[in-house]
Amino acid sequence: MTLITRRSVLIAGTATAGAVLVPAVSATAAPTTKKASGTRISVGSGETYEVSATTRVSELSIADGGKIVAPDGSSLSLTVDGVETGQLLTAAGATATLIQAGTYRGDVVLTVAAANEVTYQTLTFPFRQAVYVDGDGVVKNKSVLAAVLGGKLTDAYARNVSITSTGECFDGVYVQDATYTLDRPSISLTGNGRSDFAGYGAAVVGDGSATTLVLDGARIDTKGVVRTAVIADDGANVIVKDSVLRTRNGVLPADYQATVETPYMESVPWMLGLDGNVRATNLIGANSKATYLNSTIFSETWGALSVEGGSGLKLTAINSHFGNTGEYGYGTYAIGDATVRVLGSRLDVGSYATIIAGPAAVVHYGDSTKAAVSALNTELELGLSKGELASIPVRRTVVNSGHFGYMFFGTGQLTLDGGTQINSERATFLNKGQQTTISVDGSQGARLNPRDGIILQMIELDDPGPVPVNGKMMNIGVYTEPTGDPAKDASFDPTAVHTTDGAATFNSIALKGDFYNGMRKGKNMVLTFEDTSVEGVISATTAKHRVSSIDASTFYELGIVTNTVGAAVNNGAIVQLNSGSTWTVTGTSYLTRLALAADATVRAPRGKKVTLTVDGTATAITAGQTYTGALTLTVG
Repeated sequence: MTLITRRSVLIAGTATAGAVLVPAVSATAAPTTKKASGTRISVGSGETYEVSATTRVSELSIADGGKIVAPDGSSLSLTVDGVETGQLLTAAGATATLIQAGTYRGDVVLTVAAANEVTYQTLTFPFRQAVYVDGDGVVKNKSVLAAVLGGKLTDAYARNVSITSTGECFDGVYVQDATYTLDRPSISLTGNGRSDFAGYGAAVVGDGSATTLVLDGARIDTKGVVRTAVIADDGANVIVKDSVLRTRNGVLPADYQATVETPYMESVPWMLGLDGNVRATNLIGANSKATYLNSTIFSETWGALSVEGGSGLKLTAINSHFGNTGEYGYGTYAIGDATVRVLGSRLDVGSYATIIAGPAAVVHYGDSTKAAVSALNTELELGLSKGELASIPVRRTVVNSGHFGYMFFGTGQLTLDGGTQINSERATFLNKGQQTTISVDGSQGARLNPRDGIILQMIELDDPGPVPVNGKMMNIGVYTEPTGDPAKDASFDPTAVHTTDGAATFNSIALKGDFYNGMRKGKNMVLTFEDTSVEGVISATTAKHRVSSIDASTFYELGIVTNTVGAAVNNGAIVQLNSGSTWTVTGTSYLTRLALAADATVRAPRGKKVTLTVDGTATAITAGQTYTGALTLTVG
């Protein structure tokens, strides 16, 4: 790899697209004090040394208690042999960084850059970045070009450049309201970031509604708290192709206190049943878009493809491989009114394929058909040529999860179709007391394979919630299993379908597994089967966690329950067997409504018999009939 020659000129004379940029380093810029001696700078204990302009020396020495700073309105970054280093946050929860005491030798460059202050909610973050791009191209006086090695850097693109950081809160590339391409960049960041809601410490940030940022053939590797690989914010359109992104957890500050307040959040809320302190990507703001095509994206834990806050967000993965290298984590997260689409991809996740946090999230898993990809190319403005579209193979989506398939933490809509296959250790769908619209179409081969034999599990929300401490919401809550039987809610009808129920529809699929409604408060499980065979128990239940108390130390127990079937109280189980559907009842099931089409069948396994009682009275099961009340189906 060729090292970029360091000189403060713009080759080709003007800042036009295609002009080659080089790091703006002055070898003659002098510090404003007399502490420099030849090519060395020494800062004594208790002294503050101000660097007025970008300076190169062979040695920088800072004694304990000494400080080296930039003038007001500027930032200061240290690179040694082209690697940003030495900078740490001044305290846990702080936003400012400071070059640490020590001796630095080699090609030492102190870059003074114009401030890039980014405000997120109540905090302002003093960004520093190797490359800052706006609508006019690379802004040299906001960039730390001494940290850009090799390749070619222009106002329109960067090709084969390398950026390495071992300090804290240093960004690789920040693109603000511009069209830019990162072609085969290599970015390695080691050390903590500070906020993945602002992008402070991320490898790449695309910000602003006028931004179209393309990463093609990128290799990004980070290790550190909230040291995110890619962030799309505030209406940006970020497109990642043929790239590999990997993030690994860092070490949280010793005095960090876990919180759900996003300006201060540096770790995943454990109440999601997760741990970890860095996610690979984040999609935030209003109308932002992030698309991952033929790429590999892995976080150690927490999450691979995240959506946080905002509105009108669109997250898409096409023919990609993503998930978690650790035991816990999700593939995608859907909150607000986000649209999340996963086509032709493979997920290897620790905990969930998707967490659906609502209140109006729409999630679709399916095949990467030519028609679907072409439509997304137009909708998402991906810029793929006819040749590129033609070269994209049609694939199905396969999920391999170490825990659940999908977890509903809020209201949402989920569609599975094509040849999608969901393999999970526990329930395919875990509904924590939410209104759901689940649709599974097996006509093209979709399959659900829960190893514990549960397709749908409904339970009360077991998130204890944050606790206010000194005006902040801290993650110190404790979930306590309720005791005693639930009290009957006279105002709730367990035999009726409500818009707030947990609903799921299955079409043209063979299902083998159980469906349990373990809610204590008013919410029914509404199941519709069309041209579908289902073999298992469908019932109201009493659901209990394996342990009666869950806190941060036992977060992994969240969502894991045992079921004891019993008559519904406020947890109706409603089954609609439409045309061509068959239910093979494998064990005692308690329903509140059963509707059979004229050609629908309810039967027992071979050699056994199923019987029905309605409000305690034995009743024949007849096709074309509807039964309502306290229904008990037994097999003998």
